[in-house]
Amino acid sequence: MDKKEIIKYWIDTSEQDYKTMLNLYKSGDYHWCLFLGHLVIEKLLKAIFVMNVDRHLPRIHDLLRLAELSKIETSEKQKDVLDLITTFNISARYPDYKQSFYERCNKEFTSANIEKIKGLRTWLLSLIGKE
Repeated sequence: MDKKEIIKYWIDTSEQDYKTMLNLYKSGDYHWCLFLGHLVIEKLLKAIFVMNVDRHLPRIHDLLRLAELSKIETSEKQKDVLDLITTFNISARYPDYKQSFYERCNKEFTSANIEKIKGLRTWLLSLIGKE
């Protein structure tokens, strides 16, 4: 795949995950919804990395680190949100975190964080030129 195809791949799969995230929210599967939200942002950051840096992506899931490596300027608030969303990846996957994360993921907690994910998604798509 050439650079343009790789970028398109990450954007398209992020969009698919975004739709799944919204469906999981509607069904009440809040912890998996937030896990997918992490993937939505991670994939857009990977598209930007390919766009700005190189087609060979680092094999990391830390969203703030991906933003830094992608040469994206972020505000302190955006850094905090990226760090928070990164925890959804860890918390949904690993058994020692999973139960406490599951218990925190009520509708209110999830709704607030979905809004943060949507905000980051809109911002990242604007950086790509796909508003």
